Amino acid sequence: MQRSQIVRPAAMFWGLTVFMPVGVPYLAFFLLLVALLAAGDWRERAVRLRSNPMWWPVIVYVVWTLVVLALGPYYPQTPSNLVHGLRIAATLLMALALTREEALWALRGFLLMALVNIAIIAAHHAFGFQIVEAWRGVVMPVGNKSISNALLFTVVGATAAVFGLAALSERHRWQAVPAFAITLAVVMIIFFKLDSRTSLLAMLLVIPAACLHQWRRRLGVLMLAMILGGALVAAGLWSSPAVQRKFELGVHEIEAAQGGAVSEGSWVVRYYMYRDTGRMIIDRPFAGWGIGGWTEQWHLRGPKLLADYNMPHNDFLWMGSQTGIPGALSLLLIILTGIWLAWRRDDLIGRYAFVAQLILLIATNANSALRDAQIGLSLLWVATIYLRLAQEPGDSWRGLILRRSPPVLNGDAPQPRPL
Repeated sequence: MQRSQIVRPAAMFWGLTVFMPVGVPYLAFFLLLVALLAAGDWRERAVRLRSNPMWWPVIVYVVWTLVVLALGPYYPQTPSNLVHGLRIAATLLMALALTREEALWALRGFLLMALVNIAIIAAHHAFGFQIVEAWRGVVMPVGNKSISNALLFTVVGATAAVFGLAALSERHRWQAVPAFAITLAVVMIIFFKLDSRTSLLAMLLVIPAACLHQWRRRLGVLMLAMILGGALVAAGLWSSPAVQRKFELGVHEIEAAQGGAVSEGSWVVRYYMYRDTGRMIIDRPFAGWGIGGWTEQWHLRGPKLLADYNMPHNDFLWMGSQTGIPGALSLLLIILTGIWLAWRRDDLIGRYAFVAQLILLIATNANSALRDAQIGLSLLWVATIYLRLAQEPGDSWRGLILRRSPPVLNGDAPQPRPL
């Protein structure tokens, strides 16, 4: 294998491992880093990065982080928080440095493993066989790993919905049926198997956003799609008491927290985290409490029952508390730039990236989707791969599915041919 081709399998490996326990995506992270360094085409990749609109937002984020590190206090949590902060930037830059073909291999790995996992979940539900430990976070709630997997399934479901909506406007409308079937399967998984309100909320928000992206210049069609979509969602919520109870539980948890109750309830925890982290930012708005300072301040301010947490379930609050409002804005600028780049491209490829970037934004607000390596090594990687392909001209997803061409008359072995 030529040195220039070793990046493809490394990129695909990361795509294949995003659903795995965190140690495997970390291995994929380092394998891709080594492959990029060994491939030798550094000048070409540097030019690609420097010309990318995402370059300066990422550089601003890194520079401000290092300035605060140099000037701020040191905590026991400083090294780990610095590593996670720089890992976010490294993940973005590695994905954006890929060629179109390399990014396509990463996407193949992700979508292939997602479909395999959907089949595994269906088989496990039907037959109830013993699941191996590496797949526990795929078929049942297992901490942040199952949250990560639910968000990845949400990307798959939203991608299928985008494809289905586009198919409705094309000649081959039958293709919308299997696409929407995948979306429905994802909704069932994230609600009944992985129990993720964040992912369900993301799905409810990004599909209307996809309609807005697709029919932004056809207001009549857009209004009809929104009305029909709203009616379907309302009917689904009305006919599913379980869904209603989940959102009612969230409202009750917030009301209880406002009344002073402390528990491990999901939104009780978030209420106190958001309130106390907001106060941290108000106290030191410019440069924050320093890299790693959130945990120490949380121990001083937060309820004792919740003292074991090491991040505020919101990455903008995490950056704001540790690096001040400029740090939070630098992180927000990265994601908003990605959303804008995807929105600006008004075709199907741009729409894929648009929904992926929106899911990343929602997850970053409701979970520590970047700071937490369980989530950030997977969701951020996938969302940025979508964005990287949206920055290529033309149909950059062309050739996603490979097939073997028929044998030639001279007896040569058949070669893979993209569709």
